[in-house]
Amino acid sequence: MSEDQPAHETSREQGDADAESQAGHAELLAEFRGHLEGAGRSPHTVRAYLSDLRGLLGHLDDTGRGIQDIDIALLRDWLSRSHAAGAARSTMARRTAAARGFTAFLYRSGRLAVDPGPLLATPAPRRPLPDVLDEEQAHTALRPNGEDDDSPTALRRTAIVEVLYATGIRVAELCALDLDDVDRERRTLLVHGKGAKDRVVPIGVPALDAVDRWLHAGRPHWANAGSGPALFLGARGGRLGTRTARRDVHERMRHEETGDDISPHGLRHSAATHLLNGGADLRSVQEILGHASLRSTQIYTHVSIERLTRAYNQAHPRA
Repeated sequence: MSEDQPAHETSREQGDADAESQAGHAELLAEFRGHLEGAGRSPHTVRAYLSDLRGLLGHLDDTGRGIQDIDIALLRDWLSRSHAAGAARSTMARRTAAARGFTAFLYRSGRLAVDPGPLLATPAPRRPLPDVLDEEQAHTALRPNGEDDDSPTALRRTAIVEVLYATGIRVAELCALDLDDVDRERRTLLVHGKGAKDRVVPIGVPALDAVDRWLHAGRPHWANAGSGPALFLGARGGRLGTRTARRDVHERMRHEETGDDISPHGLRHSAATHLLNGGADLRSVQEILGHASLRSTQIYTHVSIERLTRAYNQAHPRA
């Protein structure tokens, strides 16, 4: 500040500069949002990445640097501060991925001369063993319970639990199912997975029967002109949301003495584990679950020790 310049004018100029910077950041993030959505990223991933990148851009402002100044040192400094603030390993991994995607976008759009993203190492998140039902608990959970089985809610809950356990699909994938996605002749579902990737998944007869009961005696009670082709509906006739689907699973499972409460993801874990215990190979389970990497499927081998023990006892002469 010069001797002749009042302090309030300097403060106003700084405020104008900050506002201009924030407006530029908002415009840039809106453009990156469009890039992510165009690449088929899920709404959850888009929200998480944008939240992370607001923190990165705030760090950029704090250091008095511009977009063109983003380099590996700045990225590592931002991530180290996140770690020092107590961010979990999974959060650190996501922020690294967000930064890497962002710098690649900036490089391709000509805003960065060099992309520093590939120099970032992704911290390996801890992968806890999933909670699963054993086969007996699964049979118990899928037996008819004391609910009024003719009510639309009870029919939907039963169908949802049956489909999730029979197929191992994600709850969001279940909610995205349409009527035409069910192929009764081939006993398969057309599942719309992550990254706009479709896959065909086998489904068992009990699950198909539960879906048919829902379609014949449950769905017509709620269907209206706005229901469209959605397989599962909410009480107002719209497509079932993931929150309601999760609540249905918890409510349905609480009617059974299955021990710990099981979530939709717990049913997915259980389906994968029971497939491996029954002799399915890892690649097949990977295809059913829709995992992009076999590494994601390998976690289920840790909870399938029964299969290994059984194979050892049957095959080894000195077992």
